[in-house]
Amino acid sequence: MNYLQEEGYILIGFAILIFGLLAVDLYVFNKEAHKVSTKEALIWSVIWIGLGVLFGVYIYIDFGVEKASQYYSAFLIEKALSVDNLFVFILVFKYFKVPDKFQHKVLFYGILGAIIMRAIFIFSGVTLIEKTYLPEFFWMERAFNINVVMTLFGLFLLYAGIKAWSSHDSDGDEGKDFSKSLGTRLIHKLFRVDANYHGGDFFTIINGKKYATQLLVVVAVIEFTDLLFAVDSIPAIFAISNDPIILYTSNIFAILGLRALYFLLANSFDMFYYLQHGLSFILVFIGIKMIVSSTWHIPSTFSLLIVFGILAISILSSLKRFKSIDSTK
Repeated sequence: MNYLQEEGYILIGFAILIFGLLAVDLYVFNKEAHKVSTKEALIWSVIWIGLGVLFGVYIYIDFGVEKASQYYSAFLIEKALSVDNLFVFILVFKYFKVPDKFQHKVLFYGILGAIIMRAIFIFSGVTLIEKTYLPEFFWMERAFNINVVMTLFGLFLLYAGIKAWSSHDSDGDEGKDFSKSLGTRLIHKLFRVDANYHGGDFFTIINGKKYATQLLVVVAVIEFTDLLFAVDSIPAIFAISNDPIILYTSNIFAILGLRALYFLLANSFDMFYYLQHGLSFILVFIGIKMIVSSTWHIPSTFSLLIVFGILAISILSSLKRFKSIDSTK
């Protein structure tokens, strides 16, 4: 059975695995609402990252080093961008004063929505890219096969990378009024909203009338926040591969561990001070790769080494800075 024939089986098996693990997570280990401890977050972080790495091993064994390199490159890029975006989740929870014991439930449904949205983005994106190639032409004895969408994505990522670097020391989303978020406004338009938490419920009955609770508002804000994150991260992985199975599985494994990672790193973001600088370099590198892809192919193994190297340098530099500051206190 070749790879194209096996795609359907991979997708079905992957869906069963993911929804099974999510069901165990929600209905077995997190059946009762509780504050997630650092130990619990560490265990689940190891589990989710480990599963993502093992799936890459399966790709390597069955389909070779090229596909595995594509998978791990996309996995690393999405994981890195996700870690950077966790800061916004912290601001959302602080703004709405979400009780600690309900934060896991909010992130769970946020991830569930992300699984669906990213499937739409990735599979439709691959189809769109396939249909937007210009006729091949030659210039200076070199063939050019330009793709309009890939070129636009590349230019966007160059802009995003430069913007991320310049905004590193600014306040960013600090102090943002999330009551004006599209998610907040949508829930208020669709339902009556009670500005209180009623346990872990999304709806409640008050004086015989049905009201959405503040918890549903927060879930909507998280969903739309992830939608904005996807605008950055999804174009980035199209530079790695045009295989929707590789892109989707790597993307989902990367974001599945986001909840556990949030609780693990919520009070430790100062330890990753230079991460956004590293992400800026990665976005610029990927943008350049997409723009030149019409005539120069950069191997996936090389891309993997570049992404891994940039992340390693930025994390090690951040830890060194953190230890230096901590020793002076």
